[in-house]
Amino acid sequence: MDATEPDRLDEPDRLDEHDRFDEQEDRLERHDRLDRLQRDPYPLYARARRAEGLTFVPELDAWLVARDADVREVLLRADDFSSAQALRPDVMPSPAAFGVLAQGFGKRPTVVSTDGPAHRRHRAPLNSRLSAARVTELLPYATDQATALLDGFVADGRTELMASYARRLPGAVIGRLIGFDAADVPAAVHGGHRAEQLLFRPMSEADQCAAAQDVVDLQHLLDRYARARRAEPRDDLCSAMVAALAPGDEELTADQRAELVSNLQNFLIAGHLTTTALIGTTLFHLLRDDRAQWELLCARPELIPGAVEEAARFDTAVQGFRRTATRPVTIAGTELPAGATVFVAYGSANRDETRYADSDPAPDVFDITRTPSRHVAFGHGAHGCPGSQLARGQLRLTLELFTRRLPGLRLAKDEEVVMRPTFIHRSPQELHLTW
Repeated sequence: MDATEPDRLDEPDRLDEHDRFDEQEDRLERHDRLDRLQRDPYPLYARARRAEGLTFVPELDAWLVARDADVREVLLRADDFSSAQALRPDVMPSPAAFGVLAQGFGKRPTVVSTDGPAHRRHRAPLNSRLSAARVTELLPYATDQATALLDGFVADGRTELMASYARRLPGAVIGRLIGFDAADVPAAVHGGHRAEQLLFRPMSEADQCAAAQDVVDLQHLLDRYARARRAEPRDDLCSAMVAALAPGDEELTADQRAELVSNLQNFLIAGHLTTTALIGTTLFHLLRDDRAQWELLCARPELIPGAVEEAARFDTAVQGFRRTATRPVTIAGTELPAGATVFVAYGSANRDETRYADSDPAPDVFDITRTPSRHVAFGHGAHGCPGSQLARGQLRLTLELFTRRLPGLRLAKDEEVVMRPTFIHRSPQELHLTW
């Protein structure tokens, strides 16, 4: 063997290293492009609405459904567009993180990822516990919690709203609805945030494993509640879900426990993160542009219901969900094969220019005097959000409370507002306020 042979033998390894480096660079570049898109998707939406047919977006690996009529059509064609991959992760956890997750409960279908009879089965307990009467019963508790949170920082003259209020109020309310003991709510809320981070944000392997452990801890907490409610049912959502998904009084099987944990986890995350986002974006947009909208709302509190709808429409918390074509289909003149993925953009549909009369404010303007329109901020059709009235109620009471007690509220001049890079719960990362 001459002196050159070791180099030739090592060359494939070096190429493999280069390939792995290039692959990592490509992945980081994709995440960077996705971050920029998620922080401000509205320019892309506008271009997609003007384009013929659908627009393919590489960062989403999906066809973008951007026009209001097309969004509604897809959402009503459940036989043609499956929800099974509605929440496909933007980031695949590492093998090490999957090893940690194996200590919890395997993923099972939920109300978000099922259609037809399976979807109706998962949705039934949610409908019963989120009826208008049930929401009305819950709102006094929400008002007490909101008041206590505000009392905790009102004398300070300054707060970071996402941490001090926007994350805490929905967490307390959804914890009460599920049936958590108050002492367990912070851990449950933390676990929900970590589940979102693990699946939708790029992190180091060590951080992924730490997040996965928090998710596993949450799952075991939910399992303890499910088994406790089987033994002693109460008047709460957890008991209703156990009765609906695992009828009978026998000890829960491993499959039943896994299904209950998946559905409780899904409801917990959707129930508090969406409302957290809605509170944050609403206060942000009201206080922008010299506070004109905020001052108007303080002077005319009768505009609060309309402000709730305008906030949900203008900067939709859940920007959209994926759907998968079950057969060859045509949408907006674009032919899609079976298995094609579309991203159904609620946030784009709500700014579709064709939905508004020329006399209306432009759809990309935030205006609380706008006549409320039939937006899709909370979905449309069979998968419309069952908790929409509870979310609206928490935002309404927040605006009533803050306009009454903090009319001098304003954005902190020394803090930039940056939107979180996500399509799932769009909101400011932090919202520093003064008064």
